[in-house]
Amino acid sequence: MKTSSRAFGTLITIFFFWGFVAASNDILIPVFKKALNLSQLKSQMISFAFYVAYTVGSLLYFGISAFLKQDILNKIGYRNGLSLGLVISALGTLLFIPASNTASFELLISGLFIVGLGFSLQQIAANPLAIQMGDPEKGNIRLSLAGGINNVGTTIGPVIVAFAIFGSPQAGKQTLNLEAVQMPYLVLGAAFLLAAILFKFSNVPDKLTQDDQPEYSFSAMLEVMKKPQVILGMIAIFVYVGVEVSTASNLPEFMKQKLGFQEQLIAPYVSLFWASLMIGRWTSAAGAFTSNQQLKTILGIVLPFVAFGIFLFVNSFSKTDLSIFYPYIALIIILILADYLSGGKPQKQVIYYSALAIVSLIIGMFSSGMVSVFAFIAVGLFCSTLWPCIFTLSISGLGKSTNTASSLLIMMIMGGGFISTAQGALADNGLGIQQSYWVGVLCFLYLIFFAVRTHSILKKQGVEINASSGGGH
Repeated sequence: MKTSSRAFGTLITIFFFWGFVAASNDILIPVFKKALNLSQLKSQMISFAFYVAYTVGSLLYFGISAFLKQDILNKIGYRNGLSLGLVISALGTLLFIPASNTASFELLISGLFIVGLGFSLQQIAANPLAIQMGDPEKGNIRLSLAGGINNVGTTIGPVIVAFAIFGSPQAGKQTLNLEAVQMPYLVLGAAFLLAAILFKFSNVPDKLTQDDQPEYSFSAMLEVMKKPQVILGMIAIFVYVGVEVSTASNLPEFMKQKLGFQEQLIAPYVSLFWASLMIGRWTSAAGAFTSNQQLKTILGIVLPFVAFGIFLFVNSFSKTDLSIFYPYIALIIILILADYLSGGKPQKQVIYYSALAIVSLIIGMFSSGMVSVFAFIAVGLFCSTLWPCIFTLSISGLGKSTNTASSLLIMMIMGGGFISTAQGALADNGLGIQQSYWVGVLCFLYLIFFAVRTHSILKKQGVEINASSGGGH
C-alpha cells in the first residue's frame, strides 16, 4: 500500500491525542481527589474508567464484526471509522462542563469512559493503518515514529492541563476551582472535531487488503488462545499497562503525603514520568535509523538526551526550577547501558528492564525525599520498550492469526484501570501510599517469568526472535 507522507502525517496526529489525555488524567486525579474529598481508591476510578473503556470498545467491535462476519472498519471505511471515534471522544469531553459545574465525580468518569471508547475505535483503525501505509518491512519504524508522537503528547499534556487549572506555580494559586478543568478539555474536544473533519476528507487509506484483515469470529479467537504465548502475553499486557499507569497515577498522592507537595507543583514530575517512556523508546529506536553499528551506538547515547532536553524545554515554560531534575541524568545513563547489554532482543530487554524497575520500586519504597520520587519516576524509563517486546514475543509464529492475537492483546489495556485501582485500595487499607508500590514489584516479577517462559515456548516451536519492533502504548 503506497501512501504519501502527508497522509501518514495526518494519521499520526491521532497518536498525540491518546498520549495527551492518558497522561493528563494523572493531573485530574489529585485535583478531583482534593476538591471532592475522595479516598485514594475512589480517585483511581479516573484511570479505571478510562482504560476499561478500551476493553469495552474492543469487545463491542469484535462482537459486532463477528456477528456481521465482516470487519466493521472495512465496511464503513477506515476514514469514517477514525472520524467516528474522534466524534465519540469529543462528546465525552462535553461532559466535563456539567461534571465541573456540579462537582460530579460520576459525570467526570462517564466523560472519560466515553473519551476512551472513542480512543478504542481509533486504536483499532490507526495501528494497522500505520503499519500498512508504505513498505511493509518498515511498518515497525512507522509505528515507532507514531509512538514517539504519542510520547510528545504524554510529556506536554500534564504541563498544559496543570497550567490551565493552576496557572504558573510561581503564582502561588492555592484555591481549587473545578470549572478551570473545562477549558483544556473543551479545546481538546474542538480539536477532536476538527481532526474528524480532516480525516473525513483526507487521503488516508479507506480500506485494507483482505490479507491484512483479522478473522472476526469467536471460533478464531478461541483457536488463537490455544497458543500458550498468546495467553501469557495477554496477562503480560494487563500487568504491564497496569504497572505503568498505577505508578504514575499514584505518584501525586505519594508526593503530597510524604513530601508535602501542593497539587499545582506536581505536574513537572508527572511529565517526567511520561517523558521517561519517550527517553527509553528513543534509546531503543536508534537501530531503526542506520545499519552502521558505530552510528547506532552513538545515536543510542545521543537520542535519550535529546528526549530529556525536550522534557526540560517543555517544562521551562512553567517557570519550574529545572536544576532539580539534573540528577535524573544518572538514571538515563543506567538505561543506556541496559539497552546496550540487551542488544535489542525482546526477551533480554523485558528481563533487564523489569529487574531494574523492581530495584527502582524497592529504592522508592525504602528511601525518602527526591531519591524516592526519582526512583518511582524511573519506572517509566524501564517500562518504555516493554509494550513492543511483549507484543513481539506474544504474536510470533502465529501466521494468519497474528491480527486476531493482536486484538486480544489490545483488549488487555484494561489492566491500567484494574491495577491502579488495586494499588489505591491497598494505599487506603493498611499498606499506605509508599508501600502500596509492592503491587508494581509483583507485576514486574510476572513479566520476568513471561519473558523466560515465552522464549522457551517459541524455541520449542522453532520460532526465531531477533529484535523488538513496534511503537508503544
